[in-house]
Amino acid sequence: MKYKGYESVVEFDANDQIFFGRVLGIRDVIAFDGQTADELKQSFHNVIDDYLADCQQVGKYPSQLK
Repeated sequence: MKYKGYESVVEFDANDQIFFGRVLGIRDVIAFDGQTADELKQSFHNVIDDYLADCQQVGKYPSQLK
């Protein structure tokens, strides 16, 4: 998935019946999850929006390794 220039990798945990992912190409660790594709997508968007807001609040440039 991609959102606002950020890309993620997603996996499925069959034991817990949940999708989980992490954001690629950045120095920070950002993870997200959801039980459905819609929940997963919303969770991904939320963590990116939160990350960008947090960076702005503390005066940190959001990291992207592009």
